Amino acid sequence: MFPIISASELLQLYPSEELILIDVSNGKDARSHYEAKHLDGALYVDLNTQLADIKDDVSVGGRHPLPSIDTFSKTLGDLGITPKSHVVVYDDKNGSNAAARFWWMLKAVGHTKVQVLDGGFQEAEKVHFPTNALLPTITTSAPYPVSDWQLPIATMKEVESVAQEAHHIVIDVRDAARYRGETEPIDLVSGHIPGAINIPFTENLDANGLFLPSEKLKEKYRKTFGNTPIENIIFHCGSGVTACHSLLAIAQAGLQIPKLYVGSWSEWSRNSKEIATK
Repeated sequence: MFPIISASELLQLYPSEELILIDVSNGKDARSHYEAKHLDGALYVDLNTQLADIKDDVSVGGRHPLPSIDTFSKTLGDLGITPKSHVVVYDDKNGSNAAARFWWMLKAVGHTKVQVLDGGFQEAEKVHFPTNALLPTITTSAPYPVSDWQLPIATMKEVESVAQEAHHIVIDVRDAARYRGETEPIDLVSGHIPGAINIPFTENLDANGLFLPSEKLKEKYRKTFGNTPIENIIFHCGSGVTACHSLLAIAQAGLQIPKLYVGSWSEWSRNSKEIATK
């Protein structure tokens, strides 16, 4: 099963007893937009409260630290997600950013049947996927059976120790202006982690906001990685959300998923670490 599903492919699957649609649109009015119109049967998942354990002290874990494994296990059960569920996640950003975070988290607990809708809500509307404002009834299940995160995660300490070392690659997926320190709309300090290279997550998409073909993604990332062992490659962004977009693209390319630095720039920039702007 490819990690990305097209809107037409999703329409062919609909309806299905095993299919669970998840709307992970985020932003100021995301919930109200969902309540006004969403894909038929889709459940809403909130990035800030269900996919992160946000704390007052952002210097520990960044803006979107992962919830505990037990909390996430219960969240999945509350959504009715079991190991047999076919989960398709979407958002309203076309590039599937928060959706990619939920995809990564499901993959990280060992769930196999999970896909992200290419192009998100807007693309589904183009193929006339049914939409409405009805809030679906959730059939809950027992907490999802998992004991730990199974995908590789990097800590701030590890990033600091390897970012400027040979045979290691740290990749910042934020846009180029933020990487260069020319602007910083969210965090307190501008710039980037010394030694990190910049590959904006938007480069995974074509002009229509759809993921590039798998072969193009494979060519792109194989060229970037070279002979660097996958365990020596770390991706990060501002708060560990959009980095998952690039990890999704890498999985779509058929390559092994590198490490995610969840705390990302939001954690690094609040801990008096060295900062680069060139």
